[in-house]
Amino acid sequence: MIKAPPTPKGFRDILPEMAKKRRYVINTIVSVYEEFGFVPIETPTLEFAETLKGKYGEEEKLIYEFEDRGGRKLALRYDLTVPLARFVASNLSLIAKGPFRRYQIGQVFRGENPQKGRWREFTQLDCDTLGSADVSEDARVIAAAITSCRKLGLSSAQIRINDRKNFEGLSKNVVIAIDKLEKIGDEGVIAELVSKGINKDEAATLLQKVKNSKPTQDLEKIFAELKNLGISEKEYAFDPLLARGLDYYTGSIFELRLPEYGNLSVGGGGRYDNLVGMFAKKQIPAVGFSFGLDRLLELLPNDS
Repeated sequence: MIKAPPTPKGFRDILPEMAKKRRYVINTIVSVYEEFGFVPIETPTLEFAETLKGKYGEEEKLIYEFEDRGGRKLALRYDLTVPLARFVASNLSLIAKGPFRRYQIGQVFRGENPQKGRWREFTQLDCDTLGSADVSEDARVIAAAITSCRKLGLSSAQIRINDRKNFEGLSKNVVIAIDKLEKIGDEGVIAELVSKGINKDEAATLLQKVKNSKPTQDLEKIFAELKNLGISEKEYAFDPLLARGLDYYTGSIFELRLPEYGNLSVGGGGRYDNLVGMFAKKQIPAVGFSFGLDRLLELLPNDS
């Protein structure tokens, strides 16, 4: 019997049954994005390496980069957001008369260690608003994510929401340690802070201070707008310990969880007002959300 060549590690073929299920999920989410006023765009799978580098902090080492025959340094896109920032900086007329709301579905690539539900090539489904600092756009993005879950039958989905302003005055190392609370508990966080040179009593005080944080004024506005958009209070929650994307986000941050699956994250996002400005040479506010398709597929019933 002839043995066919394998796929590279972390890459895979998708059989018809799974491809059909993937298409169902994509079509469902796209229908919601369009209901909320987002329009489609597409960007190249390849970018110049310098376009992507310097945007992801320590995760930059996962970028697939190479030289082509002409000696040009290229890279496979790591996500859909940095290419979006480049796209908008190249098409500023799109935001000249008001916010530009886009969605995109596409393959992204990360050279990380493959494991269950994590591949080196995977599909993201994003929606973003660019050109508006109004936090009603944050609420719009969050509401689109929750409504997508409803339509997929994931009725227990909940968005955890925080504001980066709640971490003002804290070093990056402190925030990274506090973000691990759910996994390692209070004592684990305090021990990690002590290992970083912080006195034990001071570490305990820092942790308690963050735990006692209240929703910022911007978050209160987002919560009010979510109610206006028909999102119930059980579908979102303030989480003062949420600290994703320290090198990326500037305001609201959010993560979509499914409690019955051990609070498994199926997507996340936030406000990133500085990223587009790296290309446009002026600040352009932005906020967005991204679903991970493979994680969603793991949680849907087989008859979906």
